Amino acid sequence: MPQSIRHKHGNIYQRSNGRAEARTSTPEASSRNRFEVAVPWYHTHILEALDSEHASALDEQGFTDLVMSYVRQLETMPDAPPIGGNHAALATRLVDEMRGLGPIGPLLRDEDVSDILVNGLTSVYIERHGRLSKVDIQFRDANHLTRIAQRIAEGVGRHVDELNPMCDARLEDGSRVNIIGPPLAIDGAAISIRRFRKGGFTVGELARSGTMHPGMAGMLELATKAQLNIVVAGGTGSGKTTVLNALSENIGVEERVVTLEDAAELNLRQPHVVRLETRAPSSEGAGEIHMRDLLKNALRMRPDRIIVGEVRGAEALEALQAMNTGHPGSMFTVHANNPRDTIRRLEYLVMMGSGEMPLSAIRHQVMSAVDLIVQAARFRDGKRRIVSITDVAGLEGDVPVLEDIWAYDQAKDRFTCSGARPSFTQRVLDMGFGDMLRASMAQGGQGAGQWSAGKL
Repeated sequence: MPQSIRHKHGNIYQRSNGRAEARTSTPEASSRNRFEVAVPWYHTHILEALDSEHASALDEQGFTDLVMSYVRQLETMPDAPPIGGNHAALATRLVDEMRGLGPIGPLLRDEDVSDILVNGLTSVYIERHGRLSKVDIQFRDANHLTRIAQRIAEGVGRHVDELNPMCDARLEDGSRVNIIGPPLAIDGAAISIRRFRKGGFTVGELARSGTMHPGMAGMLELATKAQLNIVVAGGTGSGKTTVLNALSENIGVEERVVTLEDAAELNLRQPHVVRLETRAPSSEGAGEIHMRDLLKNALRMRPDRIIVGEVRGAEALEALQAMNTGHPGSMFTVHANNPRDTIRRLEYLVMMGSGEMPLSAIRHQVMSAVDLIVQAARFRDGKRRIVSITDVAGLEGDVPVLEDIWAYDQAKDRFTCSGARPSFTQRVLDMGFGDMLRASMAQGGQGAGQWSAGKL
């Protein structure tokens, strides 16, 4: 522990001109949180005293203890901003400044916060329990905000500057981050952080939370174990990645799974998982690796299943081909508002990468590859639900045949099972999952129960 606080030139720090700094009593300072005034002052003087080589060798707890010792010494200086004895809280905040994400740090430690939205220096919003609210957090200046954004990007080997102002990244806890900085962001860098629950959800937990009916959870467990090809569709923030993580829980431990993402956020619990991530171009514009490149390579890696975080471009063709050519049980997400839009969206994406392939051939490719569409939605009250599980039954002529097995009726606020016999019924029976199918369908009401008893 240091014996005294010293400047880097060796002189013991003394009060300047015998007066405390005037900024602690300005109207601006009095309106801020006490720590937001104290942090810059303590930060500056600790950096002057800190032995960077020694500090870099310390783990997080050791570094926090070192910062705490400096805080206790600096607090005795005549011009030190008051902290009310909250040494531990201030030390944690300073560690966030030096090694973490500054003012965002406390928000990341709040497990109830699911989204953090930084809209420049003084506008920070969070989502908690489905509701957005503004928080009293701000950055000192543009350089402070830019430094935090660059620290996030550098954590995944990327860079944010005026030449490369956009970046997708992730945090150590798996949170997904998008950064867009000046000159594209006029009011200062915008940072959007989407957080995921530690350990993820199981389909059973999603059912207990009201996200889906227990019968839907049983259907999805069955679909995963029976190696049906699944597309999870929905809008931004509808919970597609959460559902994909939950589905993966039922993948067999003996299966080799390859995941492909733009920013890795899937958290599969299986032992045999290979995680791949795209790469943005360097500052010279070289070295970019697209999702399509990763998919082509993944097919050579002997995967049992391929899981794509999100299909959003020409890679849709490779994703569908993987489902059609020996990789049953593969999954991906796509942005679409309903199952029929999902089919149209996939057709459009395949067109982007297929050259002269006629629409009829593309449609046959889509319909033969996909077994189920799981539609997720976010409602105005902030709740997320699975609004349908749809059987992709095939084509009648050139018209896709889609049958809802389960659906959510918003007007009546209830989930219902159609009782329709799924097109994959025989496949499920042959694999020995008939009981699971009966149990899932029987939970959907009288009609579904009669179907399961009389038609299976």
